[in-house]
Amino acid sequence: MTAIFNFQSLLLVLLLFICTSTYAHSIMPGIMDRNKDGFLGIFWKCARIGERLSPYISICCIFMAFSLFMGY
Repeated sequence: MTAIFNFQSLLLVLLLFICTSTYAHSIMPGIMDRNKDGFLGIFWKCARIGERLSPYISICCIFMAFSLFMGY
């Protein structure tokens, strides 16, 4: 089943995308800050969400890890 049709997998992909974008922004901020508009702006926006909501994102990642581990 693809991640589009399974809600839990969709949330997992979204969380991983936010975490990856935040990490990439910490490594190369100049490249991501230059591309705030257009298609590559999605990465900048996800990085901004990850930076500003990092406690909530980390709690969601921990919750998702336990829910996947328990098989729910």
